[in-house]
Amino acid sequence: KMRIIKLFLFNHDKAFDVVEVSDRAKISQGIARREILNLEKIGFIHPKTYNKEIRVQKNRKMVSMKKKAYGYSLNYKFEYLEPLYKFLSDSNLFNQEDMVKEIAKAIKIDLLIISGLFLKEQDSRADLLIVGEKINQSLLDKTIKDIEAKVGKELNYVVFTTTDFKYRISVFDRLLRDILDYP
Repeated sequence: KMRIIKLFLFNHDKAFDVVEVSDRAKISQGIARREILNLEKIGFIHPKTYNKEIRVQKNRKMVSMKKKAYGYSLNYKFEYLEPLYKFLSDSNLFNQEDMVKEIAKAIKIDLLIISGLFLKEQDSRADLLIVGEKINQSLLDKTIKDIEAKVGKELNYVVFTTTDFKYRISVFDRLLRDILDYP
């Protein structure tokens, strides 16, 4: 339930259908459907029709199309919205040490910079900067998706090999400068 609440609260401008909620919160569709109905009953979310982008194969090519979808979005008139948002955004309910351990399973970390969302810094270009070797990209992608499910928001992250990172630092890469200049 907390993952679904965070998903709607921290993505207040978006709508999600049951399948998206299930995928993003890393829970079964049955649990997602039940919790969504409970949250709708208390007025936290409300039904919404929106355009969903889907990928389909057309003439042996993958193309993006918009499709009308029925989902749910945050109800801005929910009585306890502001205190709930303040509580969840002020409290650090996510253990960063556990996050580092999980990421370390996918990459031999030389440098990990945590910023942006984790420091409540909205202007940061990335939430995570990961530098290392022996990158298992599929495991790293899965780990990032798990972290996103726990924090309730999609993360912006950058991954570099150590050699590539050193080169970008030497040429004063704009992305790295922006990340390193913020908290």
